[in-house]
Amino acid sequence: MTVLARQRKLQQAEPAITAAGAEIYLISIRPVYAYQIFREKKKFELRRNIAGRIPEGAVMVVYASGNVRAIIGEFTVGRVIEGTAEEVWRKVMQHDDAGVGGDAWHYIKGASKAMALEVRNPVLYPRRVVLEEIRRIIPGWNPPLSYKLLREGEPVYELIVRRLRRLAGLE
Repeated sequence: MTVLARQRKLQQAEPAITAAGAEIYLISIRPVYAYQIFREKKKFELRRNIAGRIPEGAVMVVYASGNVRAIIGEFTVGRVIEGTAEEVWRKVMQHDDAGVGGDAWHYIKGASKAMALEVRNPVLYPRRVVLEEIRRIIPGWNPPLSYKLLREGEPVYELIVRRLRRLAGLE
């Protein structure tokens, strides 16, 4: 089977889901913001130019980019706020404990579409898996630029994320 044929087959595979039936996504977040999530300081994760809808209850597996370059934990999505950058910012700022500042506004400012994901139940995995380890298992693997739905049979899900979730007692 060619690489292209395998990619097509994987794109048609069922989404990876938790025992509770929630879809699992992989999201790239800068380390400073990722650790704010796990310290329960940041209550909303903002995205610009959204590629697809993320449902409430979805699980977001966090890849901390930058100098960390590792899968480090996950959180459950609460409310999902979508709209223009201004609409999303206004709704997020109605929450006293949003945990986002002016730098977040500069990130989404000017985007025709933006999204805020409410962070619930953040779990830092007992072990992180760094990019070099992932690439030893899955040569050439790259994290998503923003986020992506994980699918059954996908190597990063089957060989890494599923094992980290079990290690954390989540499966």
